Amino acid sequence: MRFAGLSAADRARLDAVGKVWNDDLGASRQVVLDVYRLHHKEKAASDSIVVHRDIAYGADPAHRLDVFESSSRCASGRGRPVVVFVHGGAFTRGSKSSDGLIYDNVLRWFSRQGLVGVNVEYRLAPGAQYPEGARDVAAAIDWIAANIERFGGAPRSILLIGHSAGGCHVASYLYDPNVGRLPSKDVKGAVLISARLRADSLPDNPNANNVRQYFGDDEAAYEAVSPVIHGGSTRLPVLVAVAEFENRYIDAYGAEFVQRHAMRTGKAPRFVQMSRHNHTSIVAHFDTHEEELGHEIMRFAIDECGLFPCGLSCQKRK
Repeated sequence: MRFAGLSAADRARLDAVGKVWNDDLGASRQVVLDVYRLHHKEKAASDSIVVHRDIAYGADPAHRLDVFESSSRCASGRGRPVVVFVHGGAFTRGSKSSDGLIYDNVLRWFSRQGLVGVNVEYRLAPGAQYPEGARDVAAAIDWIAANIERFGGAPRSILLIGHSAGGCHVASYLYDPNVGRLPSKDVKGAVLISARLRADSLPDNPNANNVRQYFGDDEAAYEAVSPVIHGGSTRLPVLVAVAEFENRYIDAYGAEFVQRHAMRTGKAPRFVQMSRHNHTSIVAHFDTHEEELGHEIMRFAIDECGLFPCGLSCQKRK
């Protein structure tokens, strides 16, 4: 059920804000955060997940990550699969954890499913411009592959998830040769949630200025640096998810990525559009009573990425 566990009043607030989402992104986003924060605060206070905060994966102060350690180890002793989450923020803002709640909720949910979660911070524009976001993702993956075993994780079994600008950085890391780094073979699949997969400065793009701060002012170069042009260039399993109420054009770019992938490979990747959700609630709702997208990602991880080598129960397929 959509917005399961929320009150009728909060469900109505989310439905109302979705219909005017692009009129004022800041105000719209705040409504979503207000709805979900209390729920996440109460749940986080009562769980037993161990969180290791602000571990350095590089030299810059922004090169930090949090590890969410599952409460139990894999029965085979081989470690849990690892889910890595890269947050959004329109390239110029945002952090891996807002008040220890938003974005933490994503990793807490996956930890409850028996995975080890990693929440990644990265450098922001304009100080770090294209392709530095993707290079930060590469550095984080290198650290995870080398170190995650001590947190109960399986270093050769990584699912990489990116939201919004984080989805752009993930896709650039995986597909774009301009990044100068081949993606790790330890990444077995990717999930792009409400990802900005095309650089644009269209006048009705509410984040056009943020795009320019990351990709630069040369709009003639935007096509070549847009991750969407690489859709289907590798056989890496990928799932694309968008909300019904998106920051303008993000849903279109997700659909374009799926189309390009399908034409190149002969098979469309998994594509999910979350009805009634918006650009923020599509991730803010994780670790609530609504689990549709979470279970879709778990089925993808099991069926297409092979991320359950230790014989975990497949109850997540439901």
